[in-house]
Amino acid sequence: MGTNVLTARYYGGQKGKELNETVHTAMVLALAGGVILLMIGEMFATPILRQMGSPDDVLPLASLYLKIYFIGTPGTLLYNFGSAILRAAGDTRRPLYYLTIAGVTNVVLNLIFVIGLSMGVAGVGTATIVSQYISAALVIRCLIQSDSVYRLRLRELRIVPDKLSGILRIGLPAGLQSSIFSISNVLIQSSINSFGSVAMAGSSAAANLEGFVYISMNSVAQTVLSFTSQNYGARNYERMRKILMYSLGLVTFIGIVAGDGVLLLGKQLLGIYSSDAEVVAYGLVRLRFVSGPYFLCGLMDVMCSGIRGIGYSMLPTLVSLTGACALRIVWIYTIFAVNRTLAILYLSYPVTWTITFAAHAACYLMIQRSMVRRHAKRAVA
Repeated sequence: MGTNVLTARYYGGQKGKELNETVHTAMVLALAGGVILLMIGEMFATPILRQMGSPDDVLPLASLYLKIYFIGTPGTLLYNFGSAILRAAGDTRRPLYYLTIAGVTNVVLNLIFVIGLSMGVAGVGTATIVSQYISAALVIRCLIQSDSVYRLRLRELRIVPDKLSGILRIGLPAGLQSSIFSISNVLIQSSINSFGSVAMAGSSAAANLEGFVYISMNSVAQTVLSFTSQNYGARNYERMRKILMYSLGLVTFIGIVAGDGVLLLGKQLLGIYSSDAEVVAYGLVRLRFVSGPYFLCGLMDVMCSGIRGIGYSMLPTLVSLTGACALRIVWIYTIFAVNRTLAILYLSYPVTWTITFAAHAACYLMIQRSMVRRHAKRAVA
């Protein structure tokens, strides 16, 4: 995210030297970060799963999958950083093509490893990391062969201190937010685990379906991030406002159509993951409270991206951590503790999305008014 914002700002402001330094700094950071996360993941995968209360009958396979999955972390980061550079410059097609190729490869390798070679969970994990490195190789090849200002030259790979600080200033708060969000989700998952492995299976199946909806909405949020940064670099404030309003409308439409569509077809779609009627019933409970109102999450993310695109990173982080994370944790230890049902647990999602969206909207309006005043003063001067 830090790479996306900084690249888009320099691209929109036509600052070639700064853009070049950002690109090369970002790719070094991606590789180094991927290796560090790989080592951390290998060391702590099993202890973390135990802390989450994972049942003994799934712990060995879950641990094996995570350890294999973490091997692909450098590939994941290289793809994400590289695609962030391309998207920041307005090229959203090629990252999609590369991800599609990797996704198809993942499916084919799953069939070969799991069905053909009977590798089980190890086969699923191996297929995943191979596809991750394929997507990374494709995006790096694209950047190296590009004739644009964001071209990647291997001999110029280095850390430029001020560009690194700029990426981290924007990216670290966002990363901290995601990490703490994950902690709150771990607490929720631990609560789900307390209902047994069947409830876990139903929730997992529903979460997979929700993933399709979330990715669709998140693409709008990523667009807002890039386009807002570009226009902020070009000082086109009116276009920034239009981008945000159009995107709020679009993400609402996508969230309602896709989210409610998944809910309406819930039985059939959950049946793809399991033929067990109890698993499907547990999955439907989650879909009613999460997939149905999922557009609220989209609104929250778009608003957050609008603020980050301007260069404010700590503010939306604090708002998100308070509204969507801290309140969720409070919910678990208060409302859910009094009425321990999955419905009450899942209700924490739409409630916290709504509160956080409203807080982000208030912050954006204050920032926008401040920008307009600054712009008016420059015009007079």
